[in-house]
Amino acid sequence: MSHRPALDHLIRSFETLSQDHVGALADLYSADAYFKDPFNEVRGHDAIISIFKHMYQQVDAPRFKIKQSALEGDDAFIVWEFCFRMKNRKGPELCIRGSSHLHFTPGHMADYHRDYWDSAEELYEKIPGLGWLMRLLRRGVQYRESAR
Repeated sequence: MSHRPALDHLIRSFETLSQDHVGALADLYSADAYFKDPFNEVRGHDAIISIFKHMYQQVDAPRFKIKQSALEGDDAFIVWEFCFRMKNRKGPELCIRGSSHLHFTPGHMADYHRDYWDSAEELYEKIPGLGWLMRLLRRGVQYRESAR
């Protein structure tokens, strides 16, 4: 049987995620699921849920928008956009673009979730004060690589 219903449920869950319903993420993952992103590497329901609880403590109005998804066998790939505002700051909404690789168990639970996104380009360069330094560093690396 296809994992498409499980993938669609996971997509809807992330697109409608709220601070009050973070615990419901446990319904999407196997008990010992592995999760990794540029800042975290954890295993299990409690650890995964903690990451998303922490997200709500760090940023205002976070939301996910899934742009594309593909499923082949037990593996899925999603392309997403994560938008938010910095906590207690006025300023523009920031959006991070990335993708995730998911693996589903025979019981249609995700047991592997790996997020891929460039934290320097998608986050650090957009933070006032830090952004100019990151852009300067990137230009320096690009120049050195092109001079080879």
